Amino acid sequence: MDLSTDYMGLKLKHPLVASSSPLSDSLEGIKLLEDSGISAVVMYSLFEEQIRRDNEAFDFLLQSGTESFAESLNYFPHLDTEHKGSEQYLNLVRKAVEATDIPIIASLNGVTNVGWIDYAKQIQQAGASALELNVYFIPTDLEMTPISVEQCYFDILKAVKSAVSIPVAIKLSPFFSATGNMAKRLDEEGVDALVLFNRFYQPDINLETLTIDPHTELSTPAEIRLPLLWIAVLYGQIKASLAASRGVHSSTEIIKYLMAGADVVMVASILMKKGPKYLQVLLNETEQWLSARGYHSVNEVRGMMSRKNIKNPGALERVNYIKVLESFENPFASGIARSR
Repeated sequence: MDLSTDYMGLKLKHPLVASSSPLSDSLEGIKLLEDSGISAVVMYSLFEEQIRRDNEAFDFLLQSGTESFAESLNYFPHLDTEHKGSEQYLNLVRKAVEATDIPIIASLNGVTNVGWIDYAKQIQQAGASALELNVYFIPTDLEMTPISVEQCYFDILKAVKSAVSIPVAIKLSPFFSATGNMAKRLDEEGVDALVLFNRFYQPDINLETLTIDPHTELSTPAEIRLPLLWIAVLYGQIKASLAASRGVHSSTEIIKYLMAGADVVMVASILMKKGPKYLQVLLNETEQWLSARGYHSVNEVRGMMSRKNIKNPGALERVNYIKVLESFENPFASGIARSR
C-alpha cells in the first residue's frame, strides 16, 4: 500500500501530520512523535507577543489582543511567566532538525507583519522545512471593514513569502464572509498550503470569580464537518495544498478527509488523549480500509467525494442544509399525539 503524499512540495511517507500542540514543545516530544511514525511535525506557535516583547513593544498587543484566544494560546495560560522565548524556539527548531529525519514545520502566530520578516528568516536559517502562519485576531473595532480584515492576511503572506524560500502555509479561520474567495485569493498570492481550520477556544465567564476563563477542550469527531465541506469545495480549484485540521479521532475521519481532497490530515487531540503511539492504530486502520476495497494508494481516493467529482454538487451546498433539517424528528412527537 502506497500511503505517500505531497504536502506543499514536501514528500511525506503518509498523510498524518502532528499539528501544533504541547506534544511538539520539546525535543523529547518531537522525537517521540517521530519514533511513533508521524510523517511531519508542526511545532507549537511562536507568538507575536514574544516578538514584540523582544522588540520592547509589548503593550500594544496586550491591549489589542486581550479578546483573542487563538488555538495555541491556551498552551501558555500565564502570559507573563510561561511563554517560551523566541531564542528558545529557534534553538528547538535547530535541535529538532538535527535530531530527526522528518520535516519540521515551524509556526508563527500573530496579527501584524511587524517583526515577522526577521523571525521568518531566522526560522528558515534554523533549518525548518516549512512555515505555518496563524494569522488570527478578533476585529472588535466596529469601524473595521471586512476588506481591511482580509488585507491583514494578504499583507503578512506577502511579507513572509518575500523573506523566505521555504514553503509557507496559512492556518485559516473559518470566519470569513466568503471563505472560498478568500482561499482563491490567497492561492493567487502564492500561499503553498491552506490549513482548514484553526480551532479557536472562545472565552467563557467564570460565575464564581467573575473573570474571563479561556477554557481548553480537546476536539470531537463532529468538528470535521466544516473543514470537510471546504476541502471538498476547494479541491481541484486551487493550486495550494490542502491540510485538514480538526476532529480526527479515528481512521474514519482520516478517510473522509482524504476523500474530500486533503493532501494531509493533521492530528493532535487523539494523540494527546491516547499517546503518540496510537498513531500506528490510525495508520493500520486506514490501510486496512483501503486494502479491503481494492485501493493501492491514498491518491486513488483523494478527492473522489469532492465537489469536483460527485454527480450532485448541490449535496455539499444548500440542499444539504434542507435535507439535514428534514431528517430530524421531534423526539416528543408520540407523546404529543397521545396527549391529544
